Amino acid sequence: MKDTLQQNLPVIEARALGLTFQTGDGPVDALKDVNLTVEKGDFVSFIGPSGCGKTTLLRAIAALEHPTSGTLTVNGMTPDEARRKRAYGYVFQAAGLYPWRTIAGNIKLPLEIMGFARDEQEARVKNVLQLVDLEGFGKKYPWQLSGGMQQRASIARALAFDADILLMDEPFGALDEIVRDRLNEETLKLWARTNKTIVFVTHSIPEAVYLSTKIVVMSPRPGRITDVIDSPLPRERPLEIRDSRAFIEIAHRVREGLRAGHSYED
Repeated sequence: MKDTLQQNLPVIEARALGLTFQTGDGPVDALKDVNLTVEKGDFVSFIGPSGCGKTTLLRAIAALEHPTSGTLTVNGMTPDEARRKRAYGYVFQAAGLYPWRTIAGNIKLPLEIMGFARDEQEARVKNVLQLVDLEGFGKKYPWQLSGGMQQRASIARALAFDADILLMDEPFGALDEIVRDRLNEETLKLWARTNKTIVFVTHSIPEAVYLSTKIVVMSPRPGRITDVIDSPLPRERPLEIRDSRAFIEIAHRVREGLRAGHSYED
């Protein structure tokens, strides 16, 4: 019975969530009255202007920041409990690979920390390198890979311990448009193969619409949710879908939501 109840719980749930930073110039409200539900298998993007709190919200889910009001649960637990149970992998804006470790060595690092047996480490590294199309690059060093390949290695590291949730903080923001398009396609394929729940931060309207089953539009600080858009697009999405009427209509709604966010008074 307990397992059944656990399966029916949202993967992530925020209710009346607020987060205030204490600074030398006084309190700064980063998030205010955030309500959000993320279900298993969703691909959810947070989009909003710089400083709107989208990364802060992602970090709160990962227990890297701590809300000051409201509630936040991950798999029915507090974010701290979920972190201890290794419920998620986290991909940062920069790949953050150690230059003195090979790609395989970088991917192994969390597995070593968690105490996985050596054979298990090798098997997991091999599997995730295949998942991100880096098979054969395990013995290379980060400086020998392009920026896009380094970011794929970072994703592989986050996948290595097979958490059900993948948190991604603008992982492709620093890449050129051609590489970004390719990695967007590969991310959708990865999501389809693994059925993980993905929460993704972006500044790009086309990226949010292309990737997501649910788009969360946020206002300027203090971060509020101005709209939550459930995408009608099919799960299989060639890049050409960006020229479709449905895609353009969703993008327009996102843009309108971003504009509406500016009508809030701080």
